[in-house]
Amino acid sequence: MDQDIEEHWDLIILPKNRLLDLPLRELWRYRDLMLLFVKRDFTAQYKQTILGPLWHFINPIFTTITYTIIFGNIAQLSTDGTPRLIFYMCGITLWNFYSNTTTSTGSTFTQNAAIFGKVYFPRLIAPLATVISLMIDLSVHIVTLTGFVIYFKSQGYLENMQWINLIYLPPIVLLTAGFGLGTGTIISALTTKYRDLTVFTSLGINLLMFATPVIYPFSSIRGPYRVYLEWNPISPLIECYRFIFTGTGTFSAASLAYSTGMMCLLLFAGLLLFNRVEKTFMDTV
Repeated sequence: MDQDIEEHWDLIILPKNRLLDLPLRELWRYRDLMLLFVKRDFTAQYKQTILGPLWHFINPIFTTITYTIIFGNIAQLSTDGTPRLIFYMCGITLWNFYSNTTTSTGSTFTQNAAIFGKVYFPRLIAPLATVISLMIDLSVHIVTLTGFVIYFKSQGYLENMQWINLIYLPPIVLLTAGFGLGTGTIISALTTKYRDLTVFTSLGINLLMFATPVIYPFSSIRGPYRVYLEWNPISPLIECYRFIFTGTGTFSAASLAYSTGMMCLLLFAGLLLFNRVEKTFMDTV
C-alpha cells in the first residue's frame, strides 16, 4: 500500500547539463545565506585585532603616505598638478578594490572546498558575497578619501573638482567589480587543477599595477608605451575615478565604452567557466 502513496518533495536538485544554465533564481532564494557570507567576510577580516575596524581607515592612509614619499617625493612622478596625497589615494583605493576582488574570488573553490562538499547552495553565492563585502570596504575608503578632498578643497586646491561628478561613481565601482569578479571566477575555475596559478595571479596583479595609471597620470605617458595603457581596460576606470575626486583625468566616452565591453565579455566568460567547473571540482580539489 505504501507503494501507491505518491511522494512529494519540497526541493529537487537536478544536475545541470546546459552551459548557460546559471542559477539566477536560486541566488535570490538564497539571498539570506549570501548576506551571512558578506557579514562573515567583512567582520572576520580584522577579527581579534587590536585596532579592529580602524584598519579600514588606517590601511589606505598609510599606503598613500608610503606612495607619496616614494613615488612623489623621491621619484618625483607627475600628478597633473593634483595634491600628491589625493592623487595616490584615488589610485590606491580603486586599484586595491580590483586586486582584492580578483585574488579573493580567485580562491573560491580552494578556500570553500570543505563547505561546498557538505551542503548544497548555489556556488556562485561565495564569490558574489566576497565582492559585496569588498564593496563595503571600498565605501569606507571612499568616505576617507572624501574627507581629504573636502579638506584640500577648503584650502584652495582641487578647483576643477565638482561634486556633481559623484554621480559617475557607482557605474565606475560596478565596472571595476565586474572586472574583478570576471577575472576571479576564471582563475578560481582554473586553480581547481592548477594550484600554482594562485602564485602567478598575485605576481600578475602586482605587475599589472605598473601598466595601469595608479602611481602616475595617463597624460604623462608618451611614445609607444601609451598604446599599452590604452589597451588596458582598467586604465579608463582609474582615470575616471580620479577625475571624480580631483577634476583631472584622461579618458573619453569611447574608452569607457571599451572598458564596459571588455568587462561584459570577461564576466560572461568567467561565469560560464565557473558554472562548468562547479559540477566536478570536488573530484580535483
